[in-house]
Amino acid sequence: MKRTASFFKSALLVVSGSMLLTSCFMGGSSRPTSVHPGAVSTATGLAYNDEDNNGFMVNPYAGQPEGPNLRFIEGGRAVIGSYEEDVLKRRDNIERTVSVASFYMDETEIANIHWLEYLHYLNVSDSSREVYMSALPDTSVWVSRLAYNDPYVDHYLRYPGFRYFPVVGVSWVQANNYAEWRTRAVNMKMAEDSGEEYAETDGRIPLESGVVLPNYRLPSEAEWEYAATALIGTQWLDENQTHQRVYPWDGHALRNPYGKEMGYFLANFKRGRGDYAGIAGKLNDGALITSYIYEFPPNDFGLYNMAGNVSEWVLDVYRPMSFQDFDDLNPIRRDGYMDETRNAATGEQYYNSDRENNPEGFTSLITDEARVYKGGSWKDVAYWMSPGTRRYLDQDSSTATIGFRCAMIRAGSNY
Repeated sequence: MKRTASFFKSALLVVSGSMLLTSCFMGGSSRPTSVHPGAVSTATGLAYNDEDNNGFMVNPYAGQPEGPNLRFIEGGRAVIGSYEEDVLKRRDNIERTVSVASFYMDETEIANIHWLEYLHYLNVSDSSREVYMSALPDTSVWVSRLAYNDPYVDHYLRYPGFRYFPVVGVSWVQANNYAEWRTRAVNMKMAEDSGEEYAETDGRIPLESGVVLPNYRLPSEAEWEYAATALIGTQWLDENQTHQRVYPWDGHALRNPYGKEMGYFLANFKRGRGDYAGIAGKLNDGALITSYIYEFPPNDFGLYNMAGNVSEWVLDVYRPMSFQDFDDLNPIRRDGYMDETRNAATGEQYYNSDRENNPEGFTSLITDEARVYKGGSWKDVAYWMSPGTRRYLDQDSSTATIGFRCAMIRAGSNY
């Protein structure tokens, strides 16, 4: 009986002492936070990081580390959708109000030098030859039977002069594989720089370590459009925006209206039939094909080439009715949910999987492998540079006009 009373007395002293420390810590205006969790648990009074008694380990944390090449995109409410005339009469991106959580996005498109780095590490790692070969861009995207683009086939990816031009000939699947590799590469480097050793679980460093980044990935269509439009630059007083934007910059014009660059185009695009760059001696956008990834002024989020240069893959599966089916908070379409391979208006199938028995069935490219790409390219007219316009292509396909950039969530944030 005495031993039992003594045990409870000791336990009470331990808990009371811990609670005293907690109350001292929480005195005044101080409260525990993710960055300053305190020395003891506010739920149990037990000490953190007490290795002698196998205590719960709470690693130091100073906020989400900054990833290479990323820009912070503050989230909020926005009206997304196309402000341009629907010249193709698709009605597949009607204006609607959504809210997008804060996230990070690459300030530039992924360039040839970044892809060559990726290929190098695949080649020297334990990756199979098959993995390396599947990561090679399709350089034949430059081939045309009626054009002499042969030099780009051999030189565009590997010649040093094209190092900081956007990588092309990359499919949606390849872009996702790159994002997975980049996540591992960056996190291993950050863990190494921290001076700590972490045992990998499931091929990655534990999130609880606090020294790793969330996954790099392709942005959702809503994230991409929100970041491209950059309406943060149109704020006036309390939540008032002075105007919407047709392009990622102010105004409805394609030329710079200010300073020494007045009159020069603000993006790399095709001005008209056969006109890719202007005339010799006064080349306007300065590029017959793609351009330097930092070539034109960034938008108000600090992102380069969110219009023109190359179109960019996003995560979403394409459906014409996405604007109706989306959630209005962090919208994304992952598959054919609520809009399978059937046309909602007519009841006809988008894609005829039974061509043998039903050869006249409605057939299109709209499948669960059709992915959205956004923004105009060097080969597109200005219409496609409006962030609200959208097109789609099979996820295994690639062209000389589509590249990509990565995005990342802002972890531990409620906005």
